[in-house]
Amino acid sequence: MKLVRFLLFPFAIIYDIITSIRNLFFDRGILKSTSFKIPVIAVGNLSVGGTGKTPQIEYLIRLLKDDYKIAVLSRGYKRKTKGFQLVNDSHTAEDVGDEPLQFYSKFKGIHVAVDVNRTEGIQKLQELIQPDIVLLDDAFQHRKVNAGHYILLTKYNDLYSKDFLLPTGNLRESRSGAKRAKSIVVTKCPSDMSDIEREKIKKQLKVLPEQQVFFTTISYDEDIKGEEKAINITDLKDEKVTLVTGIANPTPLLSYLDEKEIEYKHVKFPDHHHFSSQDILKIEATRKQLNEDGIILTTEKDYVRLQGKLANVFYIEIRTEFIKNEEGFNMQVEEFVRSF
Repeated sequence: MKLVRFLLFPFAIIYDIITSIRNLFFDRGILKSTSFKIPVIAVGNLSVGGTGKTPQIEYLIRLLKDDYKIAVLSRGYKRKTKGFQLVNDSHTAEDVGDEPLQFYSKFKGIHVAVDVNRTEGIQKLQELIQPDIVLLDDAFQHRKVNAGHYILLTKYNDLYSKDFLLPTGNLRESRSGAKRAKSIVVTKCPSDMSDIEREKIKKQLKVLPEQQVFFTTISYDEDIKGEEKAINITDLKDEKVTLVTGIANPTPLLSYLDEKEIEYKHVKFPDHHHFSSQDILKIEATRKQLNEDGIILTTEKDYVRLQGKLANVFYIEIRTEFIKNEEGFNMQVEEFVRSF
């Protein structure tokens, strides 16, 4: 695989030229970028793959929802519908995507919509619900909207400063794109990260003087939740669990379960996978090998796609936790919002 990526290096150069010209045209105003008279916060990354955008969006929702009318706008990755959709109780993950449905189901009182065209999506949200704030999910490269505040995520063990452009590496655009970010959040860090290591990473990222760097880790909820009840994760020690994941990187979850001494058999699917009837039979067969009526454990994102298709399914919730200077991050976001 590494050899193939190396051989594709000339295509990475071509890709770099194309994306750089595109960004230059937006920077110079040759291509139109729309600004809005309400706070628009964009969360995204330079690379493909899971950097923790969903828990970061949820962090922002928790931070702002009690004081403002929040709307979350996503493209609705892998959904089967087209155009603008304002998520409601009748929608499924196939209709609007798993992450938008998760936001809608989890946070009452906020509005969630999907639209590939983020400019039109924001305009329709303004017409329909008049939000105080719009949170754009996975929109760092969506330059047709000029968001007032950009939050760039990069994984601790896969920093964009050490990566290359597609198809040789995983970058969607060159590292110079990071200059658009107001905040850079290094995600999925070890919770015991030292001050020395944080400073080392800041230097590697070559941040601008006006940019702030924050470090977060993933925290798993001790209670796992099902349709009718919740149980503590430690109650699974005597169970044989069927673990089902359809996420980009399940390794942190596997490590957490190992740490908790949970015995499980892992059934792995691709990221954002829509579970077919054959997939359900495969999961059921795995469960039957372990325990006829055993627990199926999955991620929160996968749960919205599995709900109603299997019995005795529980999900484990994750949260973003700042290792240090959470107050500084909150203050930066709140000051931006209050500036309107």
